Amino acid sequence: MRLHLLSLLVLPFLASASTDEQMVLPASQAGPGEPFVPVINSGKPSLADLLTIESSASIFYSYAREIELSQLFSDPNARSTVLVPTNKAVVALPRKPHEGPKPIDDGVILTEAEFDNMSKKNVERWVSAHIIPKSPISLTSDGEFETLLDGKNVTFKHIDGDSTAPEWTRVVLDGSVRLTGKKEASNGVLYILDGTVTFE
Repeated sequence: MRLHLLSLLVLPFLASASTDEQMVLPASQAGPGEPFVPVINSGKPSLADLLTIESSASIFYSYAREIELSQLFSDPNARSTVLVPTNKAVVALPRKPHEGPKPIDDGVILTEAEFDNMSKKNVERWVSAHIIPKSPISLTSDGEFETLLDGKNVTFKHIDGDSTAPEWTRVVLDGSVRLTGKKEASNGVLYILDGTVTFE
């Protein structure tokens, strides 16, 4: 009981440090002695935040985090549209993203380092094909949208559906992949897909 009363008396004195004793944490862009300035955004989470909590797309984000390209998802100045396949869509792929679209020729022997390098390049190509480097995009336009994968464009096509439902529910990607969800972030938009972007 005495210890409890003593802590109640001493605690306010310990908590009130003078300004000379307080440590100012500089922001990454701040120089020495400059005060911490928090990054202020629109109040919405970033693409990285949304991908972190989107359990239905955890496999996509696991692959994306393996490469430097994933820094786009946290960058407040980047504006990206991310086409995110569900876990079910990734699992259904006959060849997984790290394997690449084409099998290795029989008889070819790779070292572990060569295999790791090839797998990383395959993952980077696959993730790049799912990112449109601008946001927002108009799903009503009939044009193609360039992805971050050189030479890979995607298209959106309107289909019949409930006219009172959001526009994205009445669109298919590349003629057959349905959009099952949309989430807006401070630095772009996520569209959840029931398939994946394909490329050779």
